[in-house]
Amino acid sequence: MIRPERCEINRYLGYRSITPDDTVNSLIDECISEAEKVIRPAYAVKYLDVCAVDEDILKIGGLVVHSHGLYRNMEHCQTTAMFAATIGHGVDMLIRRAEIGSLLKASVLQAVGAAYVEALCDEVNEDIKRKAEEKGCSCAARFSPGYGDLSLELQKDFERILSMRQQLGITLTDSLLMVPSKSVTAFVGIRKGKCSTAETAVNKCKDCDLYRDCSYSKEVRQ
Repeated sequence: MIRPERCEINRYLGYRSITPDDTVNSLIDECISEAEKVIRPAYAVKYLDVCAVDEDILKIGGLVVHSHGLYRNMEHCQTTAMFAATIGHGVDMLIRRAEIGSLLKASVLQAVGAAYVEALCDEVNEDIKRKAEEKGCSCAARFSPGYGDLSLELQKDFERILSMRQQLGITLTDSLLMVPSKSVTAFVGIRKGKCSTAETAVNKCKDCDLYRDCSYSKEVRQ
């Protein structure tokens, strides 16, 4: 069973330099217990060739993608792992039920669900990285539709290429949000040789237009 660190749940709740009080900690424990009974982790991965067509334009498989952020992220990459991951509908159902009686509990469940799907993505990412390293390659930080200038329209391509509805039960709303909500799509660029610099979540965050105001960034900013 995937299990995020407690500090990640706290971070999604907005706790950075302070610790949740006993009441909130108890509620977090309760929500973790409920969530673990309904979480159904699943993911799908497909490897595609990457080619830089022009500045800020990439050809990924049969897709032509216009994005400065992804272009920078994929620099020197020849391949990308395209993946989708979800923890299923169960946590969404718990959240909807909690919203009727306790908005605080609903918020905690949101944070718990977010931390669990992020932990799942970390596991998928580690598996991709391990397989890349076995071939003498290294990975860029994962990069999702909606980060920086990478259009959410790409969600439709993820849905089609990964057969998300059939394989994972993930569907898209008219506004391109995923259902279940605790689902993630991402590219992981793969390049030959070792990285010359460390790839971190902070590097990835800095490519996003919302970086300066984001309350979920893993970097602590003064």
